[in-house]
Amino acid sequence: MRRGGSCRGGSLNGYPLDKLYEEIAFIAYYFHWPHAEIMQLEHRERTRWCEEISSIHRKLNQTPDNVFKP
Repeated sequence: MRRGGSCRGGSLNGYPLDKLYEEIAFIAYYFHWPHAEIMQLEHRERTRWCEEISSIHRKLNQTPDNVFKP
């Protein structure tokens, strides 16, 4: 990974580094995938996995997709 928010393997150019770390930590924590494997995911695939994990949490917690709607 290089400074400036870009990295190899993830097709990122100018992507916020804090957001990248957040996604990596989220997937690694829940799926126990190694860093190198997560970094090889394309950006869209990585964000899709984050969405799927979040969806699982909503179902388990019975939280609506939009918490601002009844």
